[in-house]
Amino acid sequence: MTDQPVRVLVAGLGNMGLSHSLAYQAISGFEIAGLVNRSPVDLPEALSRRQINTDYFAVLNGTKPDLVSINTYTDSHADYAVAAMEAGAHVFLEKPLAATVADAERVVECARRTGRKLVIGYILRHHPSWIRFIEEARALGGPFVMRMNLNQQSSGQTWATHKRLMESTSPIVDCGVHYIDVMCQMTDAAPLEVRGMGLRLSSEVADGMYNYGHLQVLFDDGSVGWYEAAWGPMISETAFFVKDVMTPNGAVSIVMDEGAKSDDIDTHTRTARIRVHRADLDADGRFAAADVVHEMDDEPDHQALCNREQAFVLKAIREDLDLSRHMQDAVRSLAVVLAADESVRTGQAVLLGKPR
Repeated sequence: MTDQPVRVLVAGLGNMGLSHSLAYQAISGFEIAGLVNRSPVDLPEALSRRQINTDYFAVLNGTKPDLVSINTYTDSHADYAVAAMEAGAHVFLEKPLAATVADAERVVECARRTGRKLVIGYILRHHPSWIRFIEEARALGGPFVMRMNLNQQSSGQTWATHKRLMESTSPIVDCGVHYIDVMCQMTDAAPLEVRGMGLRLSSEVADGMYNYGHLQVLFDDGSVGWYEAAWGPMISETAFFVKDVMTPNGAVSIVMDEGAKSDDIDTHTRTARIRVHRADLDADGRFAAADVVHEMDDEPDHQALCNREQAFVLKAIREDLDLSRHMQDAVRSLAVVLAADESVRTGQAVLLGKPR
C-alpha cells in the first residue's frame, strides 16, 4: 500500500465521465493526469483549467498514468482498456464491459495476465439502498421472480445522446447489465436461457436498431426475471421505474416518490423506500404481519455515488483486492443482455448453459 496519489487519465467526458472526473478531483488519493474527449465539452468549474486532448493513445503514452478511467462509447471499450493495461495502468471501465462477449473476455484475460486491477462501472454495487434491496430479497429465499425496468422519456440533448448510443448499443444492452447483475446477485445462480423482443419506435433511430427492448431470463435455480428498457420522446412516464421481487415467502419492492421523472439521472439509482411483504398467513388465513417499509433517508445523490464508486477503485488498487468474481459477474451479465439482443434480431431464444 502507498500513499502516493494515483494519477488518472480520464477518457470520455459525457455525463458519467464528467461525474467520475469530479470524483477524482474531490478524492485526495487521486490526481488527474489528463482528460481526453474527441469533441469540445464545457467543463464544470472544478475542472475548468484543465486541457482536453483528443488523441487517447498519444495521451496514454505521454502521461503514463497509474489508472485509466474509460467512459467512452461501448465500441471503444475493449481496445482502450487493453491498451491501458498493456501500458501498465489499472482500469476503471464504464459499463457495458465491451460490445461482445469475446471482447469482454479479452479485457478480463488482459487484466489477469498483466496483474492490473479492472473495475467495471456497476454503480449500484456501491449504493447502500440497492445493497439493502438485494439483502432483503435473499433473506426471503428463492426461487425468485424479478421484475425490473428503466424507461426514459428523453428529448433535446438527452435524446441526441440516446440516438448516438443506439448507433452501436441498444437500451437493453446499455442499461440492462446493471439489473441483470442485480438479479444474479439475488439468485447467485447461472442464467440458462434468454428471450428478447424489441421495436423501433422512431425513424430517427439507426437502421437495424430498436429503442424499445424487453428481455426474459431463466436461471438454473428456477428463478425467472424480466427487464424492460426504452428511450425516446414517445416513451411513457407510466410505470417507468419498476424494481420488484417475488418469492414463495413474500416480496420486496423499491417504492418511488410521487412525481419522479424518468429523465432525472438521480431517479435511476434513488430508492426512496423499500417495502418488504411477508406471505405468512395466520390461523384465519389472513396475513400474519403487516408490510414493513424501510425509509431510505440520506441516500447518496448521483455525484456522491460516483465518489463512492471511485473510492472503491482506489481501495482496490491500494489494498490489492481480488476482483476475480467482480470481473466474472461483469462478463456474465453482459452475456445475458447480448443474448437478449440476439434473440430480438433472430426471434429465437438463446441458450447460455445447462441446468445443474
